[in-house]
Formats: sequence, structure tokens, C-alpha cells
Amino acid sequence: MSFAPFALERWQSTWEHRVRINLSESGVHALSAAELLELAGDAPDALLGVPLGYGQSDGSDALRAEIARQYPGATADDVTVTVGSAEANFSTCWTLFRSARRVVVLAPTYMQIWGLAENFGVTVVPVWLQPDRDWQPAVDDIVRAITPDTDVVVVTDPNNPTGRILGDMPREAIIVRCRAANAWLLVDEVYRGAERSGNTTATWWGAWERTVVVNGLSKAYGLPGLRIGWVVSPPALRLQLLERHDYTVIGAGPLADHLAVRAVRHRERIFARTRGILNTNWPVLEHWLRSFGPRFTWRPPDCGAICFVRYEGGPSSLDLVERIRAEQNILLVPGDHFEMPGWLRLGFGNRREQLEEALEALTPAFRALLG
Repeated sequence: MSFAPFALERWQSTWEHRVRINLSESGVHALSAAELLELAGDAPDALLGVPLGYGQSDGSDALRAEIARQYPGATADDVTVTVGSAEANFSTCWTLFRSARRVVVLAPTYMQIWGLAENFGVTVVPVWLQPDRDWQPAVDDIVRAITPDTDVVVVTDPNNPTGRILGDMPREAIIVRCRAANAWLLVDEVYRGAERSGNTTATWWGAWERTVVVNGLSKAYGLPGLRIGWVVSPPALRLQLLERHDYTVIGAGPLADHLAVRAVRHRERIFARTRGILNTNWPVLEHWLRSFGPRFTWRPPDCGAICFVRYEGGPSSLDLVERIRAEQNILLVPGDHFEMPGWLRLGFGNRREQLEEALEALTPAFRALLG
């Protein structure tokens, strides 16, 4: 069987720590451990007393209980803590794709699950979000795609790369069709809590009995370095997840678990910080985009530190971002990594002064490249 590499992650992993300014990230600039502990009202030296042995493999009872409080009707026994949402997605797909033949994916999307489906030999059927519908899918497309032989439906809500929150009508259509097909519904909610409006997106947990929700501390929390994610799943699936979790990383470290408890417990304060960064920085990026006139088209994101931008003229997005990296030492994400040539994903979660520095350097570069 051929192997589909994860192009976006390979690109970021190769360059994100080797460039002058990284605009490829989709989250806000990270909190430090000291800032997190101060926000939680904990003394920094309390962390020094955490034993560095093995932690509870599926997450401490305290962490799983804090996570469960975000999901109506869930308990700690429905939660499995993983090493980042990447492992959460991988373990879930390893479980669900064993017997799957057909997976429907809302696209464009973060391509991890799409790539995993291909690598597990599962047919991927995309339902495309449409730019001329403000990045909403057509309900008719949903109905046509989720057929009785569909095994899994995958949604990222809020969406990456568009920053769009799914509307009520397509959301309900997906749920209805999943019930009719008896399909699993896998929803990545990692941007939930990073809405610029301040209104947290409703969770899909409880949408129907075969719903699985994935989340983590990387995006809305601004804590990617803790490498804490989680899966909320029905009991019958959770045991299978744990059995696969035992074959991957066994469990997160106790220091990360200790800090994650504080982060999830004080999540509203962290979300307020995240939204403050987004609402400070978005006008800066929007003003810059407008300065290019019709060369760029975009829809303001609802959520996350990302804007998906279409550009007119110039080289392919792969060539464009490589030239920007080589000539300006700034990292962007090409639309080709989302099966969307002619588009770019721009991150704006950096410190404001760094974002302004990057955009100033990009102005003559883009004017030269786009003609």
C-alpha cells in the first residue's frame, strides 16, 4: 500500500523554527508556564514538587473531570487524554478505520484525517465548503455524500483553514444523515474557544450516540507545547481507544498533566486572552490585505488566528511560499496543502509588533510576485 505523507506538517516541521517570522501557525503566541501558573493563582515552585514518574495513562482523574465539564452529560469516564490532538485523531482513526470503507470529510480541512484514511485504505469522499457560500457546504451535497454505506463522517468545526463556524442547517443535515447511515461522526473542535465574537461554538458532543469529539490545548488555549489533547467518546469506543493508546505513547507526562488541569479549569480566562490577541491583530492583517485591492479575496474568519486568502496571478502557492521563505525568511502555508491551489493560509496570532514587521516585509515581496 502506498503511503501519503502529511505535507502541511512536514513543511511546518522543517521550517517553523528556522525562519525569522512564522506566520504558518493557526494559534496565538503561547503562554509561558509562569504566565499559566500566575493566571491559575498557583505558586511557580509548586510545579517543582510534581513527581516525574509515569502519570495515569489516560490522564489524571482531575484532568479528565475538568475536561468532562465542557461537554453536557459527559463524565470523566468518557474522556481519554492523549499526547496532543494529533494523537487523539490518530488513535480514533486507527479504531474507526479498521472496518471502514467509506469516509466523508468536510473540506478544505486539516489533512491529517484525510491522509490517515488514505493510508488505512479507506475511500475519502469530500464535501467542499464553498467560498461563494461564505465557506458553508450545500445541504444537497451533504445529502448526496452521506450514503447508507458511509462509515465515518469527519468535521472540523470551527474550520481550518477557513476559520468558519458551520451553520445550523448543514450541521443538522450532517447529524440527520449520520443517524440514517448509522455512521460515526468524528468532530475536531480544537479551535473551539477562539471565536472572535466571544461566543463559544456549541459542541457536537451528544449530537447522536455515535459522536466522537476531539480537542486539545494547542489552539484556543495557546499551549501547544504541553502536548495535551483528548477524545470524548461513548464507553464502547473508549476501551478500544485505550487499547491503541497503549501502543502509541502510553500517556502524557505528569508535568503537562499538572499544568493542563490548571489550563482547563481556568479556560475562560485563557480564551479571553486568546480573543484579545485575535481582535487586536485581525484589523492589522485586514488593513494589509485591503491594501492589495483585487489581488486578494477573503472572508474574515469567525474563529482562530487564520485567514484563508485567494490571490490573483503569480506562481503556484507552493512556489510562492517557498520564495517568500527563501527571500524573506517568513513562513506561510500554501493552499495546495489543503487541496486548494491559488490560496494561502495566513496566521495572525503572533505578537502584534512581530505581525506588523512580517507584513511590512511581505508588502514589496507580494507586489513583485503577483505583478
